[in-house]
Amino acid sequence: MKDLIIIGAGGFAREVAWLVEEINEHNPTWTLLGFYDEYNTSSNFLNGYKLITEEEFNNNKEAFLVIAVGDSEVRKEISNRYSGRKFAILIHPHISISTSNKIDEGTIICKGSILTVNITIGKHTIINLDCTVGHDVILEDYSTVLPGVNVSGHVNVGECTSIGTGSKIIQNVSIGHNSIIGAGSIVVKNIDDYVVAVGIPAKAIKKRGVL
Repeated sequence: MKDLIIIGAGGFAREVAWLVEEINEHNPTWTLLGFYDEYNTSSNFLNGYKLITEEEFNNNKEAFLVIAVGDSEVRKEISNRYSGRKFAILIHPHISISTSNKIDEGTIICKGSILTVNITIGKHTIINLDCTVGHDVILEDYSTVLPGVNVSGHVNVGECTSIGTGSKIIQNVSIGHNSIIGAGSIVVKNIDDYVVAVGIPAKAIKKRGVL
């Protein structure tokens, strides 16, 4: 069993703790030490797991980390801050996934998703509940794919881009980095960097600030 600390203490962090429990029911892998969130000091325990102090976090450098924060850009900042640490890959046992896929550190793949073949998933990517990802898709570092998203083949999703709940992306489309696709949108053509795009079909409605 390997020690694991979840960074974050919000709703998604609690869901990730549940994911870890279900991984362990299938194949005992992780000893979940608790949650670390420098901004949450309201209680000592969360859903039965300890809220770890900064001192405990810094003293336990052999534990694996996973960043359970929904915001892509915040995940990037946190991963850079702890770049010397080890990051887990968490994949729910009840998904369908090909061994031809490449998955980088810090990635979280939630229950009910289907990932077909020759997919490349970058660092600290989140694929939430009940998503489908088709052949030859590239999800760049810090991508966020929210529940119920369908991504067709040969799609490229740029770094730090978030795909909203229930969205659909047709084949052979590229979505730029640091963009947001609104919930329920259907993407049928390329989307630029640093935009918010919504609708059926999805269209850019505003630019995002360059970080």
